[in-house]
Amino acid sequence: MNKVLVTGGAGYIGALLVPKLLAKGYEVSVLDNFYYRQAPLLDSCAHPNFSIVRGDVRDESTLKAALCGVNYIIPLAALVGFPLCDADKTAAKSTNLAAIELLLNLREDSQKIIFPCTNSGYGTGMGEALCSEDTPLRPLSLYGQTKVLAEKAVLEAGNSLSFRFATLFGASPRMRTDLLVNDFVYRAVFDSSLIVFEGNFKRNFLHVRDAANAFIFALENFEKMQGRAYNCGLSCANLSKLELCAKIKEHLPSFTYLEAPIGKDPDKRDYIVSNERLESMGWKANYSLDDGIRELIKAYAIVKNNCYSNI
Repeated sequence: MNKVLVTGGAGYIGALLVPKLLAKGYEVSVLDNFYYRQAPLLDSCAHPNFSIVRGDVRDESTLKAALCGVNYIIPLAALVGFPLCDADKTAAKSTNLAAIELLLNLREDSQKIIFPCTNSGYGTGMGEALCSEDTPLRPLSLYGQTKVLAEKAVLEAGNSLSFRFATLFGASPRMRTDLLVNDFVYRAVFDSSLIVFEGNFKRNFLHVRDAANAFIFALENFEKMQGRAYNCGLSCANLSKLELCAKIKEHLPSFTYLEAPIGKDPDKRDYIVSNERLESMGWKANYSLDDGIRELIKAYAIVKNNCYSNI
């Protein structure tokens, strides 16, 4: 039986990924510091192939013990998003980059790594041209910079691959309301209105369940995929903020949005992405943007609390 270590396994992706891995027959170990004070993996505790350690990936002895006997490593532990990283630059660098460098020093050569990066590394992209994995990386934020450097280290170390994930959306047991789609739907549900800054800025989107499924796809196809980075997003969802608002309004007709004539969004990302490399391997997204919006509307009958945000 293959054993998978998921660091940060109680996070937004991990809370969905870990039960999927257990259902697939993997032995799963999670290392997490439960920074957000939520308990999304309680259902997994009944599974005999699940184990968990409360600890920090930056602690060498803790990480070394967690790596023992592992076949695959999925290092999800990170400070995610530019606002959170800017709020604690030291923790961002030590968690997003230094902890990955420590992991690479401690792991055995035979242990395979599937690394979660971000397509925010494309920064302002290339206008209307699709960004491929060969497009130069120009991350605008500390978050993007640390993830891009960590990806480079992981790929150079070998026996690895990386996903450059699009902006995620959708409900998870470790919910996040600060992500763009999740945030806009939250505002549409509770405020019925939104002021949009720099509404023509575009980015790519992906349902969080599809992100979890991508890791399982990589586990099952590691040999043919290893050594490369893969954009992972919903190819029909390279959308501007205004286009996203229009899509949400289809589901919530009372939602009103307006682009501000002045003012700027501190998040300057603006790019569209090609996911052809990953799709050519046989992977495909299963959840549409419409699926996610419908799901979020229902989720916000349950969730109305900013403790579910990373910021």
